[in-house]
Amino acid sequence: MNHLLPAIKVSNFSFYYDNKKILEDISVDIYQNKVTAIIGPSNCGKSTFLKSLNRMTEPDKKVKIEGKVEFIGQNIYERRVSLNRVRRQISMIFPEPNLFPMSIYDNIAYGVKLLGWHPKAELDEIIESAIKSANLWDEVKNKLYKSALELSGGQQQRLCIARALAVKPKVILMDEPCFGLDPIASRKVEELIQSLRSDYTIVIVSHNMRQVTRLSDFTACFDNNDSQIGRLVEFDTTSKIFSSLCLQTT
Repeated sequence: MNHLLPAIKVSNFSFYYDNKKILEDISVDIYQNKVTAIIGPSNCGKSTFLKSLNRMTEPDKKVKIEGKVEFIGQNIYERRVSLNRVRRQISMIFPEPNLFPMSIYDNIAYGVKLLGWHPKAELDEIIESAIKSANLWDEVKNKLYKSALELSGGQQQRLCIARALAVKPKVILMDEPCFGLDPIASRKVEELIQSLRSDYTIVIVSHNMRQVTRLSDFTACFDNNDSQIGRLVEFDTTSKIFSSLCLQTT
């Protein structure tokens, strides 16, 4: 693994909420242009860890963090770091689509407009490119100005991914991106992830072990044992992780 470059480097990271420790002393490298899966039992802190990678859960009176999360060499929890920049370059996809009650076009344009003004023709190109990258263009090109909420669940999730792609992130975090989707819609989301893997660093939380083996290059195994404190217990290539799991169950 020495030739791989980390996009995100987590060092001795612990997370507390309301003085309760949720995650303890996690150190792991998330490699550039690879898919890393996070697996483990319920309530072991997988989603909390994922959200910590782009400061989705901000330190405040109830939230405390220890350690570092470095993105391209800079600790994202330092005071001088721009939170907007972090969240633009490290995008988050949630288990359920979180679209705005506006048109397909305006959903994609929203984040782009926040970054600055673009001529209409240029904005049109950005939006078309993002939707095509999300493997959704043929399904929505004739209804760009209709409500995004009229799309199916799987289409909405791919539109959320298109919205993230439009602002040109380097890392995409996905928390159970196929949650609640039927097998056909799930397959389309998986195919999309496969098509993006060479251009983006992707981190995915999943309970679906077959999905993990299909999609990921590396797997991080979390557990909480009896302490209810999430810990990273193993990290390796997905093939080695699942070979080990198979040996343990035979």
